[in-house]
Amino acid sequence: MTIKPDQYLGIAQSTLIQHGGALTAAEIDQQPVVWHDVVAMLARNQKQIELFLTPLLALPGLRIILTGAGTSSFIGKILAPLMLKQLHSRVEAIPTTDLVSGPELYLQPDVPTLLVSFARSGSSPESLAAVELADQRCARIHHMIFTCNEHGELYLKTQKNSNGLSILLPAATHDCGFAMTSSFTSMLYSAGMVFGLLDASDDNIQSISRAARYVLDNALPLIHTLVNKQFERVVYLGSNELRGLAEESALKLLELSDGQVLASFDSPLGFRHGPKTMINEKTLVVLFLSNQNTTRKYDLDLLRELQSDAKAGQVVALSAARDLEPNSDYFVIPQFSIANDVELALPFVMFAQLFALFQSLALGITPDQPSRSGTVSRVVQGVTIYPLLSEI
Repeated sequence: MTIKPDQYLGIAQSTLIQHGGALTAAEIDQQPVVWHDVVAMLARNQKQIELFLTPLLALPGLRIILTGAGTSSFIGKILAPLMLKQLHSRVEAIPTTDLVSGPELYLQPDVPTLLVSFARSGSSPESLAAVELADQRCARIHHMIFTCNEHGELYLKTQKNSNGLSILLPAATHDCGFAMTSSFTSMLYSAGMVFGLLDASDDNIQSISRAARYVLDNALPLIHTLVNKQFERVVYLGSNELRGLAEESALKLLELSDGQVLASFDSPLGFRHGPKTMINEKTLVVLFLSNQNTTRKYDLDLLRELQSDAKAGQVVALSAARDLEPNSDYFVIPQFSIANDVELALPFVMFAQLFALFQSLALGITPDQPSRSGTVSRVVQGVTIYPLLSEI
């Protein structure tokens, strides 16, 4: 990708290049603009998408599996709860890593199935194998592919299949840095639009971009304060759709800190059932507050509890409304309180991306290539795919 001059996220381009973070910073910064390109791409392909998807969604007993590996799998986890509510279909988020290791457990031969695959590169072994196994095992299988790489094996392969549709995102979404940032949000955005989870009006599209831009322009003082406190543990909490976001946020920090900062995730209600024992004075808790009325009550209950316990080094709440405890540390995104939680995930994740980036830089790690040992890579390698054996 082309890196623009001057600076990103308040850091000079020359400094970012020197510290190996220019790609990641640019890819975080570009997201509000890139999403408009995603919308334009979807508009150009709207008729083709409708011709493919409309008859499938009308199929009695249709099962929709949302799949991907790592960060790509979390897209499905964010989308699945709202899709289950709004579509008259069975919707499940199952990572490719599970589908490949146990196809007989997850793929039902006689159930009409739409496998929705999310893949930045489209070249990971599990992404390709999941599609092949679904073809082998399911009598009535269709594929929808969201990918950022026109040269990826998954995109090239599905172009030849009559039972599939590939949605190729704009080239700028194919992140060159190690961590998925704009590729993650752009695939989430495009799938949310395709399945009708995001309001497609111009006003709402502008509102989502403004919310994201607000995070980029206003969250940095708080981010720098948190980084300077040198937390050893960070836990992200979110309910329902935002639980998938919490999982992605934790992974982003693990990746960009090269495992030096321990990061975990949970739901606010689930956190009390044991995981809360991880909290000490070196722990940062980040709570993503839902916009859904009932869910938000449970989120706020935990926020009050954490503040009352006073065990964590710091508790930060991200919110789109201001009904917070007076003694809370919070970051509020204005004029976004009517967004659903899938829409809310888009600006919220940028806070986590920023924290991971600046934590990486503070630790002297190169964010664009954070794995010093080389034990993990941008496109997963070293996976042996075994043939599907007959059931005993």
